This record gives sequence, structure tokens and C-alpha cells, in this order.
Amino acid sequence: MRVVVVGCGYVGLELARQLDDRDHDVSGVRRSADGLDAVAAVSPDVDPVRADATDPESLSALPDADAVVFAASSGGRGADAARAVYVDGLRNVVDEYAARPSPPDRLVYTSSTGVYGDHGGAWVDEETPIDPTTEKTRVLAAAERVALEAGSDAGIDGTVARFAGLYGPDRYRLERYVRGPVTAGYLNMVHRDDAAGAVRFLLETDRARGEPVVVVDDEPVEKHAFADWLADECGVDRPEKRSKEARIAEGDLSAAARRRIRTSKRCSNDRLRGLGYELAYPTFREGYRAAIEAFRASGR
Repeated sequence: MRVVVVGCGYVGLELARQLDDRDHDVSGVRRSADGLDAVAAVSPDVDPVRADATDPESLSALPDADAVVFAASSGGRGADAARAVYVDGLRNVVDEYAARPSPPDRLVYTSSTGVYGDHGGAWVDEETPIDPTTEKTRVLAAAERVALEAGSDAGIDGTVARFAGLYGPDRYRLERYVRGPVTAGYLNMVHRDDAAGAVRFLLETDRARGEPVVVVDDEPVEKHAFADWLADECGVDRPEKRSKEARIAEGDLSAAARRRIRTSKRCSNDRLRGLGYELAYPTFREGYRAAIEAFRASGR
């Protein structure tokens, strides 16, 4: 299978590695020279391609493919920058491939469980209507429509992989939780390797065409319980806890930050499990083990 990963960053590089290990033909697309170096470092067999989804003229450099994964990032900037990448950039990529004699058969767009909004701690899954509450998550929801509708109009079957909070190498944020203070609420997480693994699995098994799939581990966890478990495992005192109301009352938060704190839900992976994917890190207990061992070894 020929796979082009547009926005071959944190998850995309791991996806490229997994696909290459299984003898697929992989190209990783980045817009900077440093990014191309990172792609080249994955494997001599992974092809680095320089192109920018927000620059349609550059997209002629994209190789033909059987499947395209759109995993680009807006770099943590605001809603306007996110729209330029996720909505306009994704549409540019779809348009580029749709105009070719042999367009790809599949498109996977990596979205976020943030599109569900607030459910008061209740469970959500693929049947739950999305209700984005911030400008950024409304952009993500618009990009999902591009993936599912524009891709379909071009004869490309779209899949939306809704990632929960990503963690893993270089993104454990362990000290944030063991040092505290920690605000109440649920954490829905997925290890980077499983985020990439789920996308690889959907492509290799030809599953979930034309639909979303929630990519999350087996156990959403309350932040206070998670912080206490981490502290115990790291051999340090448990951190200070705060309620949502107390944190909001401190008055130093933006409106968007207040909405994020109030947002609470538990994301189900029953669909992903039902399709047959086996998680490498079923819960945070397995996923954080390397970070805990490094923390203890450092003597901090």
C-alpha cells in the first residue's frame, strides 16, 4: 500500500515507522527542512516530501497514493491559523488528489474528541452528536465534514480518527501532575503509539470507511485519582487538589480556558475495540511506566 502522511509530525512519524516496518511504501510530508530531516530519520525507506497544505501550488509534489493521512498541525496557534490548516489545507489536499488520473482510495483525517464538548462526565461514543464549544473545536468539526463529504464527492472514502489527549515520548507532562496543583475533571488519553497504530490498523484492515472512530484507551480517569497514582508510583507526596470552581474563581483564565475546565466527558473505545484493534497501552498504567521509571532514576 502506498501511503502519504501529510503533516508527518508527532503521530505521523510513528505511523510512518509502523507502516514502513510492515513493508508499505510511505511518504512523509513536511513544510520545513528540519521536518524533512525528522522524516528521513525514521527509515531510509520513508520518502521525505516538502509541501505545505496551505499552499496549493506546492502540492503537486505529493506522490500518488492508495491512502492519504492528514495529520497536520496548526502549531498551537489560534482558530484562524487552525482553519487555514485543518479546513482549507485539507480541502487543498483533497482537491489536488481528486484532479489526478488515479486518486487515492482512502483519506484519514486525525481530529480530536474535543468536538464532543461538555457532557457532564457522561460517556460519549461515535453515536453521540458532536457539540464543539470553542472556536478551535468548531474548526475541527468543519474539517471532519471536509474529510467525509468533500473526499466522498471526489470518490475518496474518508475516515475521521478522533484522538483523545495524546501522550508518550516527550509529552508525558508527568511533573505537571505530580507537582500540582491539579484541577478536577476527567482525562481521556491515548498513547502516541496507539494513535498511530489505530490509523495503521484502519488502513490495513480496510475498516471504518465513511465514518468516525474514537481513538482512546480503555480507561478514562479522574484527574485527581490519576495525579495521586502518579505521585505514589514516583515516590513523592500527593499534589494539591482544586475543584473546577476554585480554579475558575482565581480569575486569571481566558474564556476558552474556563470552558475547557468545565468540559467533562468519558470517551468510549468500544467501536475501535469492536473493529479488532488491540492497544499496546490499554491504560495510563502501562503507558506511563517508562516516564515513571525515568523520573525515579533521575532522583527528582
